[in-house]
Amino acid sequence: MASTNDLKNGMVLNLDGQLWSVVWFQHHKPGKGGAVMRTKLKNVLSGKVVDKTFNADVKVEVANVDKRDMTYLYNDGTSFVFMDKSTYEQLNIQPDVVGEASHFLLENQDAIVAVHEETPLYVELPASVELLVEYTEPGLQGDRSTGGTKPAKLETGYTIQVPLFLTTGEKVKVDTRTGDYLGRVSS
Repeated sequence: MASTNDLKNGMVLNLDGQLWSVVWFQHHKPGKGGAVMRTKLKNVLSGKVVDKTFNADVKVEVANVDKRDMTYLYNDGTSFVFMDKSTYEQLNIQPDVVGEASHFLLENQDAIVAVHEETPLYVELPASVELLVEYTEPGLQGDRSTGGTKPAKLETGYTIQVPLFLTTGEKVKVDTRTGDYLGRVSS
């Protein structure tokens, strides 16, 4: 248990049996009445974001979420298999838990897996990853870096929009949170 005065960004709370991550908080003292703690909470499983106000110094239950450094090994067809770097224990994670991160996962890639009571909650990737462009239409003479975009299929099978000058076989940097093209990687 913790007091609402002790809230910090990233802290995971157990409210009514659901896990909520603190995205933002603000201590507020109105002109009259008691102080309150305004928060923005994100549901760990569904991703839903809600605003919630607590009275100051109210006890809330803090969930014990263990963030483990893991390596992605392979997809066995029904789940994604990760290995804990410290214990070498393998963990099968369902595709709905991996979510959008599956678009950017390569074998032997490092990731952080959040676990609560031996149940995987979500997979956290680095902010950006470098991936190979497996196929994209060839650019045309006159294509400029400030021009439009075209679809490019990455080595993971995911398709993103890239500038017209990129060709098949080049490495690109991709934002794992939005799926946006960040730049070309020079070898």
